[in-house]
Amino acid sequence: MYLLPLLFVLALRPLLVSAGWGYTDDGSNYVIDVGSKLVFKVSKNNGDINSIVYGGTEYQGYSGKHSHVESGLGKSTVTITSYTSPAYLIKVTVTYGTLVHYIVVRYGQNDIYLLTNKGDTSVAASRFILRLKANILPHDSSMSDFYDEGSATIEASDVVRNSRGDTKSKHYQGSNYGRVMDFDYVGKTTGSVGVWLIRSNHEKASGGPFFRSLVRRCASDGEDLYEILFYSMGHTDPERWGLQGPYILSFTDGDTPKTALFARNANWSWFDTLGIKGWVADSARGYVTGAGIVNMKPGYTYTAALSNPDYQYWGVAASGGGAYSIKRVVPGTYKLTVYKEEYEVYTTSITVTAGSATSLSTITPDSDPSDVKAIWRIGDWDGTPGGFLNFESTPYKPTYMHPSDPRLSSWDPGDFTVGKTAASDFPGYMWKDVNNGHLVYFKLTAAQITSEKTIRIGITEAFANGRPTISVNGWTSPLPSASTQGGTRSLTVGTYRGNNHIYSFSVPASAFLTDVAQWNILKITIISGSGTAGYLSAGISIDCMDLY
Repeated sequence: MYLLPLLFVLALRPLLVSAGWGYTDDGSNYVIDVGSKLVFKVSKNNGDINSIVYGGTEYQGYSGKHSHVESGLGKSTVTITSYTSPAYLIKVTVTYGTLVHYIVVRYGQNDIYLLTNKGDTSVAASRFILRLKANILPHDSSMSDFYDEGSATIEASDVVRNSRGDTKSKHYQGSNYGRVMDFDYVGKTTGSVGVWLIRSNHEKASGGPFFRSLVRRCASDGEDLYEILFYSMGHTDPERWGLQGPYILSFTDGDTPKTALFARNANWSWFDTLGIKGWVADSARGYVTGAGIVNMKPGYTYTAALSNPDYQYWGVAASGGGAYSIKRVVPGTYKLTVYKEEYEVYTTSITVTAGSATSLSTITPDSDPSDVKAIWRIGDWDGTPGGFLNFESTPYKPTYMHPSDPRLSSWDPGDFTVGKTAASDFPGYMWKDVNNGHLVYFKLTAAQITSEKTIRIGITEAFANGRPTISVNGWTSPLPSASTQGGTRSLTVGTYRGNNHIYSFSVPASAFLTDVAQWNILKITIISGSGTAGYLSAGISIDCMDLY
């Protein structure tokens, strides 16, 4: 007759183990205790997280700033709900106009799950900022996010030069973080405490797998960790509306975060019944499998990506045979793009249905410019300036340094001679006001000079409508139109990623020298009616150049 009460006690055991589990209302905040080492406060006025205490130490905040969505919301409706099924949970819901933000915790876990549903442009940015106190986490003065005291601003208010002459910015991420597809989390550890912000799957974000954006900021007053869901710097993708997340603030005892929390690994089924606006359960999703990719060029990573106005996904193809899979896809019609490194070499349209696989047969890329046999080629077609001057190896220095940084080689290395000069001596970036009018010397055979030739210059990004025009000996090309690129800074804030574009110039046979022993002279000139001066003059990021 004691069995039923015993089972009841066992069912309640988590609550009995930690009397701290739960929440209280102090009048201004909901004070939430996860029943372990983490206690935090959420403002009842605007949903800010204004205190984060882990292991008895306060980590949150500096200069009166809190951790929050965007740069902080105004007066909001903030409610709190506790659950005992499917697990012991607490959910805070913050409603600010058309934006709904959720803060969720599970019993005994030192993790804060965050989700944000943004409905329109009434809120400007799309990000979450974790504000951390200064001098709690470790710093190395060589790190790309460290600001030395006495740093001087050199561009806008967010690029500085420190006391050693090194340039620093919250935009520059260095070797640890680069493209979205390259990292699962951002953060640091003291060895005894780890503070991590684990990114979401970015299915409602913009920019695709290669998008680069700020993920952290450090200064003498404090530091930030970011989850960027839409950011206009160098952005060419439209903003997507709807639910972003979960992304997770995770505290550990010095370890890196649990891999089970990574978006590519996590089981989110326990969210299915929590009433999250815009939530799509795994059971209502489908997936894509690709049999393979033929004619893959050795040494390059191939990525298959899906996109439509509402969602984006990607998966890396196997190096042997090119098989790939893309999981947890919301049903719909998508553009499938296959990238050789970061260059689009194949596109098609596919439809994904719920609860099943969309199986694709072997793909043969049909848009790889390197398939054209060239007379000469500088670099290779991969959608990056990799291999060129200042991009000789990864991580590319201009992704974590301002172009003016003295650690970079001069952007004007001298003229280039085909067959003699290495690609690493050809500038990866060119600006109208910095290294314009670059010369390339080349020779042609008697047979080659008898017909028209094509010179192609591929770019991955352009700033201020920058584009190349050329002359060959005494012949000058027509002026090309600007490509479609992002409308804000790019080359100076650590990104070369824009829209790949090829400028093709038809050069008549009469332009070439008839003496095959002489060097033809190709001059590349960056033109634009936009931009200002120096590194903010019109510029381009170069992918490849060839003649055929």
